Amino acid sequence: MNSNMEHNSDIKPFEWKKYLFLTIGILLFAVVYYSPPWADAVDPMGQHFPLSKESKGALALFLLAGTWWVFEVLPIGVTSITIGVVQALFLIRPAKAAFNDFMDPSVMFIFASLMIGMVFTKTGLTKRLAYKMLIIVGEKTSMIYLGCFVVTAALTHIMAHTAVAATIYPLLLSIYALYNEGDNPTKFGKGLFIGMAYVAGAGSVITLLGAARGAVAIGFYNEMLAEGIKNGSVMDISFLTLTYFMAPVGWLMVFLIWGYVMIVFKPEKKTIPGLREKATLLNSQLGNLTRNEILAAVIVGACILTLSLRSFIPALEPIDKTAIILISTLLFFITGIMDLEDLESIPLNIVFLFAGAMSIGICLWETGAAKWLAVNWLVLFKSAPGFVFILGIAFFVLVMTNFIMNVAAIAISLPVALVIAPYLHVAPEVITFASLVAAGMPFLLLVGAAPNAIAYDSKQFSAGEFFMYGVPASLILMVVIGLAVWLIWPLMGMPVTTN
Repeated sequence: MNSNMEHNSDIKPFEWKKYLFLTIGILLFAVVYYSPPWADAVDPMGQHFPLSKESKGALALFLLAGTWWVFEVLPIGVTSITIGVVQALFLIRPAKAAFNDFMDPSVMFIFASLMIGMVFTKTGLTKRLAYKMLIIVGEKTSMIYLGCFVVTAALTHIMAHTAVAATIYPLLLSIYALYNEGDNPTKFGKGLFIGMAYVAGAGSVITLLGAARGAVAIGFYNEMLAEGIKNGSVMDISFLTLTYFMAPVGWLMVFLIWGYVMIVFKPEKKTIPGLREKATLLNSQLGNLTRNEILAAVIVGACILTLSLRSFIPALEPIDKTAIILISTLLFFITGIMDLEDLESIPLNIVFLFAGAMSIGICLWETGAAKWLAVNWLVLFKSAPGFVFILGIAFFVLVMTNFIMNVAAIAISLPVALVIAPYLHVAPEVITFASLVAAGMPFLLLVGAAPNAIAYDSKQFSAGEFFMYGVPASLILMVVIGLAVWLIWPLMGMPVTTN
């Protein structure tokens, strides 16, 4: 009888929600993939953009993956593997192309960033930094939120937001451990990690060092408007120019996110009594810096400095950022800071998540599906007022950047938008900056940015919860973009309309 009871306890209840959304994803794929041919997209110049069978397959896969990611019908990394498998099985792209994207340099950059976070935790640097911060910000949970968010945003001014998130994440784990709730999800835990992901994006739009999207956008801008820049009719966007216009918007979003988090994730405890004293005691118990802490700090610091200098030293520019940051991984093993056991503990679910995101993003780009979407969306606004057109572009970029790389979202939409803009007497500068703001803050899906996925590893929230809380945050972002276009940027001297 006991054996029967044990056997029954092993039987899991039928997960109807899982299989419902699993089926919905498959049905969406089938309906789109097997539907009759769709009409071409036509831009204002009369150029046609057909939707091939492969393009339609990419859109179908886009819907399937999005549904499965949001509702977590499978582990998010397994959904990513599905992306490669479906491309190969349905001949959307060759298997070699689909799976090669799983080792894209951007994926390896995320792998190296995760290794940095693990090293900071293993050596004890994370705890040392966490205790120092808590001694400064004190016992109020609202101030702990603010301290963590400000530090995260500030760091993205000088290093890639992926590396910042990987560095800050273990620090937040150490802080949360002092909240005395174990690993159990709490409002404070959700706010701490989701807020970190949000502000990493907000801070990264302020300089060209926070992410690659800024350089890509300025590249398109310079290429398409070279004549205007040369004769002075169009603004020449430099490193400092971008920072000048982005700083008010980026920091406004940081503080609005703090306010949003305080409302939606109001901590269960207003204060953590005795936290400052406890942090002081724990910090003193750590003793002097160890050899491994010093080595880790020097290695990571050197890599970050080299990455930062790429924008200023022409000789470093051709060297890929992924190769630079992967040097840190090599040195961690050469110096003995990390070993085989550490390598085997890498969170593959997060690595595969981004591998799949790269694959679907490049698939949409190479098949022409993304361009078809962009043209169809933006021509809807070809007769709209300039303000509405700008927000329409920003909204498209915001949606796309949650599914594909923000660099790709910019590359897809910006060229089309810059072609349409003159017809509506909209200045190209404001389109470029509004697109960059939207591209930097994917608040809806985990695949939108590496900080989102890194925060998810905390197990404080589900992918569905991240999406749900991301909807109001995205609306706040659209309001801020509108405010920037209407008031902030014009006051700072940015042209919004042309003659």
